[in-house]
Amino acid sequence: MTPQQMDLVRRSFALVALQPDATAALFYRRLFEQAPELKPLFIGDMRGQGQRLMQMIGAAVRLLDQPEALLPVLAQLGARHAGYGVQAGDYRSVGRALITTLAEGLGADFDEATRDAWVAMYALVSTTMMAAAGQIRRAA
Repeated sequence: MTPQQMDLVRRSFALVALQPDATAALFYRRLFEQAPELKPLFIGDMRGQGQRLMQMIGAAVRLLDQPEALLPVLAQLGARHAGYGVQAGDYRSVGRALITTLAEGLGADFDEATRDAWVAMYALVSTTMMAAAGQIRRAA
């Protein structure tokens, strides 16, 4: 990611982070509309799940310019998700729901450059997590 993309992600996340519960609820609503087959992967308190989601995205956003700190955290997260039964295709669904959520939540502030920055960020996150999940599956 370029420094400009990191800045766009940080500035736009700051806006949606002002309403973390609403943003998380919108994300899960979009995810389950677009990929209802994923709903069984989410058990328990969805509000708590949403809080963890927003915290994780916030941590990733803060560490974008520190890959030595970010990538191991994402790898651990990917390994955990492999244990939950998350598959490679599920990451595409999550990415689509994330972009849809940001577009709705940010409105006119979600311009093409901001969208491209989030796509680049999610590519970094998802490829790192999928690689770690793949290592776990191969070792099993």
